Order: sequence, then structure tokens, then C-alpha cells
Amino acid sequence: MQTALVIALSLHVLSSVFWAGSSFALARTGGAGGEQLVFPQLGAATIAIVTGAYLGHLVHAESFGPTEQVLALGAVCALIAVGVQAAIGPRAVLTLRRGTSEAADVHSRIATAQRVAAVLLAITALCMGAARYI
Repeated sequence: MQTALVIALSLHVLSSVFWAGSSFALARTGGAGGEQLVFPQLGAATIAIVTGAYLGHLVHAESFGPTEQVLALGAVCALIAVGVQAAIGPRAVLTLRRGTSEAADVHSRIATAQRVAAVLLAITALCMGAARYI
């Protein structure tokens, strides 16, 4: 079980860092280059959520105390963040590829989704950091 925990934790941290970091960068740059990162972000988000659920099952399955409640709040924020990104990002990329929309408009939509996701992922990160001390 220790090996599974280390592997899951490593995958969770690596995918989460990419997901949140790219969200923060795209939010800051106005979505420039976002069309290249939309699908890798969704893949990283999927890995982060699946491994986070697995870690929750391994480490916190027997209780729902204050620590687990704070982690659950972070998980809900992460799920909302990926929902926002999945609802806006792929559609914006498809309109850009079809040429049915201006690049500036597409980047603006991507940036909006990334800004919302960045705030939610910042809350998620704070919850993960604080949960240990609650």
C-alpha cells in the first residue's frame, strides 16, 4: 500500500502543478497560446481528480472530520474549475480551428475560463495546505 500511496501522491502533485500553473499563466497572459494547452490541461485535471479521489479513499476513508471537510471543499472547487475549463476551452479551440471566430475573441473566452479556474484552483491549493493543520 505504501508504494501505491507514493505513486498516487506523485501523480497527483505533478498533474496538479501543471494544471494550476498553466491556468495561472494563461489567466495572466490573456489566454495567449491557450489553444495548445486546453486539452493537456483537461488531461492533467483528470489525472489530478482521479488520484485525489484515490488518495482520499486511502487516507481519509474512515472519517469526515474537519480535515476531510476542508479537503472536500478543495475538491469541489477543483471540480468546478475543470467544469468551467471543459465547458469553454474545447469549444473555443474548435471555433478557432474552423475559423468561425476571431482569434482575439477566442483568447478572451479562454482567458475568462482560466481566470475563474485559477481562483478556484488557488482555493483548492489553500485547502490542501491548510487541511493538515485543522
